[in-house]
Amino acid sequence: MVFEKLSKLIAEHFGISTEDITMDTSFVEDLNADSIDLMDLMMSVEDEFGLEEVEESAMESIKTVGDVVGYISDHI
Repeated sequence: MVFEKLSKLIAEHFGISTEDITMDTSFVEDLNADSIDLMDLMMSVEDEFGLEEVEESAMESIKTVGDVVGYISDHI
C-alpha cells in the first residue's frame, strides 16, 4: 500500500512510469534527482501520508525508494 502510493508520487514528480520504480531505485543514480527534487518529493510525501516535517538528518539517509517506504512505515 505504502509502496504503491509512493510510486505514484514519484512517477508524477519525475515523469516516469510506476513500472520503472522498485524498492532499490536510487533517487540520485536512477532518477538524477538533486537535493531540491528530493525536498519537493518529501513535502508531497508529508502531505500524502499525513507526516510531520521530515528532519534534515532523516533526509540525509534517504537514498532509495525503499528508504522512503521505511521512513513512512516508521512514522505513520
